[in-house]
Amino acid sequence: MISVRNLEKRYGDLRAVSELSFEVERGEIVGLLGHNGAGKTTVMKVMTGFLEPTRGTVTIGGVDVTADRIGVQRQIGYLPENAPLYPEMLVQEYLLMMAELRGIDPGDRVPAVADAVKATGLEGRLVQPISTLSKGYRQRVGLAQAILHRPDVLVLDEPTNGLDPVQIVEIRDLIRRLAQTTTVILSTHILSEIEAVCSRVVILIDGQLAADDTLAHLLSSNVVRVRVGAGAKDVPRVLAKVEGVESVKREGERGGYSEWRAICAEGVDATPAIARAALDAGWTIGGITPETPSLEQVFRDLMARHVSEARQAPKKSPSKKEVAA
Repeated sequence: MISVRNLEKRYGDLRAVSELSFEVERGEIVGLLGHNGAGKTTVMKVMTGFLEPTRGTVTIGGVDVTADRIGVQRQIGYLPENAPLYPEMLVQEYLLMMAELRGIDPGDRVPAVADAVKATGLEGRLVQPISTLSKGYRQRVGLAQAILHRPDVLVLDEPTNGLDPVQIVEIRDLIRRLAQTTTVILSTHILSEIEAVCSRVVILIDGQLAADDTLAHLLSSNVVRVRVGAGAKDVPRVLAKVEGVESVKREGERGGYSEWRAICAEGVDATPAIARAALDAGWTIGGITPETPSLEQVFRDLMARHVSEARQAPKKSPSKKEVAA
């Protein structure tokens, strides 16, 4: 549905996005995650035709955004970080105007607005001036205008930015409902946002692709934590003999138990085998559990790796061709 290939975007000498490639399949909810300034908004503006790429291609539904910007925008519903609203207008006036701007046939505009209002829970706010709405309801109005034309793709830039906890939950529920019929890509720097609504995440660091994977795989681990009675004997030797275990590290003692980390081969779940080995050894078992990293830890590790690689990379002056670009 969405294809980004070797995308690069420069602002003068500043390279905001560099050699970025990823795909989004129909029906996915994909989170575009990164720190402030990572290039998320730039990618979305290129994707929606508001910026031209310096190099590379972006296609939506097989249509190239550079070759046919209007053709791409017909397929997309877009909610920028600051929703483009007119505060002096009533909610229904604004949505009817947006339906007209979207090119919806006159006879279909009222039904289209009615469907969008129902989907976003705005039934009780239609004759209310937008200026009197809470920020949560203004976000709903922004989402309503984005789905008026029943787009195939919904692009959301920081959709819960500045909302209170109750409003955040409401917008997340709304995004999940919309995703039943629409491909959704949303950008955020809030880790809990990704965990709450996305099944897959694309992580950007300084405009470069740092990770592109399912959330389940990113949060998996090849480490098993083992807690056994402090008197257990030969723990490292017994654990090291378990098939799939590559190394064993002692973590210390706590509450009468010694704690160990068994590092396993990639893709191997050695937890059942470790449990059997512990039982056979006659140890008192306090717990044998796979270690599950948080998305925050995954992101911090990626950032640390990126910084380390950047420091080790040889510095070179830009060529005349790069500067001209």
